[in-house]
Amino acid sequence: MGEELGEDAALPALFERAVQLYNLSQTSTLSAEQVSGAVGLLESCQEKIEQLGLFSANEEKEDISTADLKYLLVPFYLADLSEKVQSPDRLQLVRTSLSYLRAFIRRCDNYNLVPEGELEALTRDTPGSAELRRMEKVARFKRQRAAEAKLQEIKERRERRRRSTQAAGKTSTLEHGEENLPDEDDEEEREAQFAQLSFLLCKAFDQVDVLKKEEDMLVGVQDLQSKKGHDVITRSMLDERHARAELWHKQAAASSNTIIRNPALAAAAYGQDVIEGRAPVIRDIYHDPRPQQSKPLLFGPASVLQGSMSTDRERMVAEVFQPSHRLPTMSIEQAGLAEMELMRKWNEQNAKLREEANSSWHIEKKQPGEDEGSDDEAAEYKARAWDDWKDENPRGAGNTSSKPVR
Repeated sequence: MGEELGEDAALPALFERAVQLYNLSQTSTLSAEQVSGAVGLLESCQEKIEQLGLFSANEEKEDISTADLKYLLVPFYLADLSEKVQSPDRLQLVRTSLSYLRAFIRRCDNYNLVPEGELEALTRDTPGSAELRRMEKVARFKRQRAAEAKLQEIKERRERRRRSTQAAGKTSTLEHGEENLPDEDDEEEREAQFAQLSFLLCKAFDQVDVLKKEEDMLVGVQDLQSKKGHDVITRSMLDERHARAELWHKQAAASSNTIIRNPALAAAAYGQDVIEGRAPVIRDIYHDPRPQQSKPLLFGPASVLQGSMSTDRERMVAEVFQPSHRLPTMSIEQAGLAEMELMRKWNEQNAKLREEANSSWHIEKKQPGEDEGSDDEAAEYKARAWDDWKDENPRGAGNTSSKPVR
């Protein structure tokens, strides 16, 4: 663990533990203690690198040993983890992270690992045009994708070699120290380290752009607060204001007249309370659906409307400010209650009609009387006479013109 490594621990052990915490921070959320511990480990690594003099401005990238290439990433890891430290002074964290990123870029530039266009964009005082920034981002994205593809290729190559070595029954040398790797593996490891540096350089430039914008924003907020006399709005102040506003609303509701004279508005308020669970359901509640006769709504000066309009002159002055259209005589709630009352009456009337239709006197069958019997006999005689005539005169009996001559 990071706590078990003292200040006298070796640089490879410190760096390995710090990289483990960094990789863990990319996939999950670290606690504040873990982040602080990782930053402390990386700072110890940075001090040991300076003491050992691993890197020099007079060297080329070919002069760096493969085992030391990974230590070039220490400032980048410090910048990323320093930004995640919990501190009330966010501006100081941003500036610290920016300083580490610039140190990482300068160190890589000493070994000619930074493209010329990227370095010009970093040292530019004013931001370039939108087209220029877009071209820089596109080129940076292409380099990042190429570095990712290179790292993936090396990873697959190592995996294939490991499987072939295991199939041949030999022990793989990839799991041992990097100092004892064969020449072929050493070149592959060196290639992977340079690809990792190229990939993280692209991320570093993107992060510098983001942090510079955040720094400008924080500086502007700080200047604005200083002009207002350091009137910083905190969470406790917002909670206090919210509590005062809620108390004021409760007092206003308690002191106000809660009697609603309009029955339609009372019904609407009661229904809303039932829907939101503030009032129980009362099934026998009833409101008078008849529209209430009230005074017409008048608009005008307060001196006229607040007093009693006893004279025609005052009423005429108030009516001057009336709208040109006719005002509604009832609200939507009153219209709905009136419509419900009409529907109730209509249902009662239909029920009464159905009851009358199903009564005994309406469904009683007619008894055959004398008149009905005489009508039935006349119809029967007529039917018999017609049957007799059809028997005496068969169909087509008198039609002799259509018969063929024999």
